[in-house]
Amino acid sequence: QVQLVESGGGLVQPGGSLRLSCVASGRGFSRNDMAWYRQTPGKQRDLVAGITTGGRTNYADSVKGRFTISRDNAKNTLYLQMNSLKPEDTAVYYCKARKYYSATDSEDFWGQGTQVTVSS
Repeated sequence: QVQLVESGGGLVQPGGSLRLSCVASGRGFSRNDMAWYRQTPGKQRDLVAGITTGGRTNYADSVKGRFTISRDNAKNTLYLQMNSLKPEDTAVYYCKARKYYSATDSEDFWGQGTQVTVSS
């Protein structure tokens, strides 16, 4: 089992910055692929950014150049640095861990989400 707890959300003005954190419990954080997703009411949960066990990253086109995903394996923590925030970034942000049991068997774990609101 992996338990994930997000923090760092809040209200910020357009153009501002926030840093989200996701702390994982349990062993093996460094062996999990990690990602941030976001969701608005009535819409599906979409990938924002991902980072593999090897540190390879990928981003949604809408956040490239503004958001940075990173991980600190010593602290079992995933981060999302969000700069130049826009009102359309408003959403609940979720942390996801993909735990691998074998090359073909994995399980996804989700945090409870943290609200980010970008508004003047």
